[in-house]
Amino acid sequence: MTKNKKEEKASVADEQASKVAEEQEAENADTEEKGQEELKAQENEVDRLTSELEESKDKYLRLYSEFDNFRRRTAKEKLDLMQTAGERILIELLPVLDDFERAEQSADSSDESVQEGLKLISQKFVNILQAQGLKVMETPEGTDFDPELHEAITQVPADKKLKGKIVDTIEKGYFLGEKVIRFAKVVTGS
Repeated sequence: MTKNKKEEKASVADEQASKVAEEQEAENADTEEKGQEELKAQENEVDRLTSELEESKDKYLRLYSEFDNFRRRTAKEKLDLMQTAGERILIELLPVLDDFERAEQSADSSDESVQEGLKLISQKFVNILQAQGLKVMETPEGTDFDPELHEAITQVPADKKLKGKIVDTIEKGYFLGEKVIRFAKVVTGS
């Protein structure tokens, strides 16, 4: 029986060894499965962080572009404001300029000193306005009517070569820089 006992002990030991081996294989499979899950989780985390980084870069570029556009726009508005800062006051002074021109035309030709004084004051006033960027709009007779520059007050019958053209200027037009601040009031031929 000693042999049988030895064999039984050996078979029990083999069974225990096979159980331990099975447990180790199951443990290794679990460990390998956990390792793969951790690797997938890390890959997912890397993908998520990469997409967040791309979104952040995109937001940054958009914000930078938006700020650059804002900076350019405000610089342009500031420049425009400086160029046309006195537009309202110049528009208010245009009737005074018209009155000076009318006064020069209607002044007594007998009193030359009054005429000369009026001319000097008028010329000084015109020079000050021109220094501020005011320019007279030239509208000679016979030029084409342009609705972006002229305001037609009335139409008069005219021959074919003056049809649709300026016949007379009632009130001068003015530019401030390149901007029309007062349209020329004209009579056109029909």
